[in-house]
Amino acid sequence: MREYPWQLLRQHWPPGYGSGHRKTFLPPPFYHQFPFFTTRDLIRSYQPLRKFLGIEKIHIGIGGSMGGQQLLEWAIEEPELFEHIIPIATNAIHSPWGIAFNTTQRMIIEADGTWQENHPEAGLAGMKAARAMALISYRSYEGYALRQPDNNSQWMVNDSGESSGGAASYQRYQGQKLANRFDAFSYYTLSKTMDSHNVGRGRGSVESALQQVAAKTLVIGIDSDVLFPLSEQQYLAEKIPGARLVAISSHFGHDGFLLEFEAIQQHIEAFLYA
Repeated sequence: MREYPWQLLRQHWPPGYGSGHRKTFLPPPFYHQFPFFTTRDLIRSYQPLRKFLGIEKIHIGIGGSMGGQQLLEWAIEEPELFEHIIPIATNAIHSPWGIAFNTTQRMIIEADGTWQENHPEAGLAGMKAARAMALISYRSYEGYALRQPDNNSQWMVNDSGESSGGAASYQRYQGQKLANRFDAFSYYTLSKTMDSHNVGRGRGSVESALQQVAAKTLVIGIDSDVLFPLSEQQYLAEKIPGARLVAISSHFGHDGFLLEFEAIQQHIEAFLYA
């Protein structure tokens, strides 16, 4: 791919680590007192950085999932800033289905007996379980079957009936993997931020907001995505002026936007350099 002078990579708040972390931003730690913010608030926090760096034009903006939600907000907020945008596996308004998943995850964290405490490990066991539940919405039946072809969960079982292999161990592994780099406070807050996403809020309607996008737009969806189904990307492509839609076939559901990187790269290159 061609090289351009700037590559601006901005991490949203509050990440699991870094300057925006609940536990490190300012002393004393915020923990449960961290303020609520929307995806629109997030992109407005990026604007001073852009201005400070003297960036007047962004050639390509790419974002998947919650990153795609922010990209859409930014392309609406500053229509002349982007030349091209590529929202991937995302939507214009977070759906009742998506909100139900996120609410359930927060309920799982709240059920952790340590959640109301103010220390870095509070709610971690709940977050592990919430992440394992969320992973089901990120993947698909076919994806699990491909990754667990021997169904070892049924063969690696102890005397109490608890499985230590296959899909069972994979779910536990994914929960622990997130806990090694993230905390329940950030996870809880970011889920509420995603639930707030609605590009039409204060702009008349979702449709009128999307019509403000001036950038050349390629919308990419994953055909097996149950969390951000293809119908949501079809809607974006219909309402954003001149937008194109590409549907990528994958067995891996929403996570296809991370795992199908070769196919995504091919479509991006065709869009930019055709």
